[in-house]
Amino acid sequence: MKKFLNLFDFSQKVNYRTEILSGLTVAFALVPEAIAFALIPGFSPLTGLYAAFVVALITSILGGRPGMISGATGAVAVIFVGLILELKDNFPGITPETILHYVFATVIIAGLLQITAGVLKLGKFIRLVPHPVMFGFVNGLAIIIFMAQFPNFYEKGTTDLLSGAAFWTMLGLTVLTMVIIWGFPKITKAIPSSLLAIIVVSAIVLGFGIDTRTVADTIAVGESIKGGFPPLSIPNIPLNLETFKIIFPYAAIVAGVGLIESLLTLNIIDEITDTRGSGNKECIAQGTANIFSGFLSGMGGCAMIGQSLINTSAGARARLSGITAAIMLLVFIMFGSSLIERLPMAALVGLMFMVAIGTFEWASFKTFKKMPTSDVVVMVLVTLITAVTHNLAIAVLFGVIISALAYSWENAKRIRARKSIDENGVKIYEIYGPLFFGSTAAFAEKFDIINDPSDIIIDFKESRVADMSGIEALNRITERYAKVGKKVHLKHLSKDCKRLLANADAIIEVNVLEDPTYKVLAGK
Repeated sequence: MKKFLNLFDFSQKVNYRTEILSGLTVAFALVPEAIAFALIPGFSPLTGLYAAFVVALITSILGGRPGMISGATGAVAVIFVGLILELKDNFPGITPETILHYVFATVIIAGLLQITAGVLKLGKFIRLVPHPVMFGFVNGLAIIIFMAQFPNFYEKGTTDLLSGAAFWTMLGLTVLTMVIIWGFPKITKAIPSSLLAIIVVSAIVLGFGIDTRTVADTIAVGESIKGGFPPLSIPNIPLNLETFKIIFPYAAIVAGVGLIESLLTLNIIDEITDTRGSGNKECIAQGTANIFSGFLSGMGGCAMIGQSLINTSAGARARLSGITAAIMLLVFIMFGSSLIERLPMAALVGLMFMVAIGTFEWASFKTFKKMPTSDVVVMVLVTLITAVTHNLAIAVLFGVIISALAYSWENAKRIRARKSIDENGVKIYEIYGPLFFGSTAAFAEKFDIINDPSDIIIDFKESRVADMSGIEALNRITERYAKVGKKVHLKHLSKDCKRLLANADAIIEVNVLEDPTYKVLAGK
């Protein structure tokens, strides 16, 4: 049996009890979120639950980060709202069943795009996300998780707070859940405190017949989470260019959002567990999971930071926990729906409140006086954009762009030139700092064209030409010197810089002197 279980894990040692109990806890936490996310675009609860099962199972087996949990997510569900509106505009009278077929096709194409990204090894580009953006992403996500629990304190179908005994019962049970999760690990870690909290609070509610909100209250009237194994669903849509034009943009967004959220979650779990996952392998796993999800009546998904933190905080580090969570979720759907629907929402809300508190990077407040102002601004902006728009991909992309611009501005100010004249009367400009689009203006100001001798050497030993803007700046300088009958020589250019010069078809021919061989490190 152990040999069979080890097929699903590549670590040296697996604590089976911890993995199984943690997976069970995660399965409980997956249910209400999968239902809630399915309702965002108006799908049935089973569409979200099937997606959660398929995505969780396949990414747990094939993924690049053991212990990370994937499933149906709000970030992906929101994208389908736009797709549905466009389908209704293009095809008046389209039925909900036909809409689902378009959704399944979109998820399948998104999966193919994600696999392509993994095969092309694009997962490594997540390393370009700066740390302040990571802080902002995590903090914004913690706020989203926290705020998403408040509708459970409202009267069903309204934005009015529960009143009287109903409110205090919900609040009391939520606080009790949080206290158990916080305090029980101080006594023993034999059982995940999150699982114990769900069991204790559920036992109190069911045992004493307490009237409070349950999972059943999150489901629309007439619907249920009871179902069988996910049915095969081959998308029945027209295979033509018009269909492709409609669904491909949304598939690309689903693929991009899913990979960004998954790879950022992978990085966070890497830091928590002090290990390193494979981003490219995770891209392929996410894509495979979404393809299967589309063919098995699911709405697709990606990594879930909340459930991943529940899993890792319980001590799970292997693939078995995610596999257990997926299988238990299917068991709930097929055999335990009536019991799951009776679970008190207070237990799950308290669990997610603790996840939000644990997710938030409280240490980020200490960095305000230590980090550069630009990094603080980026962190705060990403947090606010994430919390307000709930669009994690846009928030991260915005943060990366702002960080890149701030970095470029700082480097643009660092370019300088040391000037000297050798024994032959040749003036040498030793350039320090990169020559790129942001530093070209400062670079041009370094030269005294009128008063310089007839031969000029620009030495790039401590610099490099980084882009076409840098090449154009060299062209302009050599052209200005040529107009007054003077000649420019370039010295210590690396091979990649010379290649840029050759490809640029420089306006003025320049002489290249004493080019050394530079070795450029490339990551795998």
